[in-house]
Amino acid sequence: MSEEFVKVGQAGDFPPGSKKKVQVGLEDVLVANVAGKVYAISNKCTHRGGSLDEGEIEGTVVTCPLHGGQFDITTGKVLKPPPRKDENCFEVQVQGTDLLLKRRLA
Repeated sequence: MSEEFVKVGQAGDFPPGSKKKVQVGLEDVLVANVAGKVYAISNKCTHRGGSLDEGEIEGTVVTCPLHGGQFDITTGKVLKPPPRKDENCFEVQVQGTDLLLKRRLA
């Protein structure tokens, strides 16, 4: 995957309280605005591939709609099984009105 930032939309496309699935390369990414700060992690649950964008977000916790696994959207860390593997996390940057993402290396 590229080390470059990739434009995924306009910052205004992600208002506080919103969540949206975007594409970075071949990877689906969940972008969520929590209390005015934008975070991004891989969208596919590491347990059985559930779409996290279809799950609920409470605070900084996203719950997979398939089996209830939970991840911290700020770090990608597993908070509640059944997933054991953390999600990939993305660095978020705003340039002008553009929202850009870059995969963080673990």
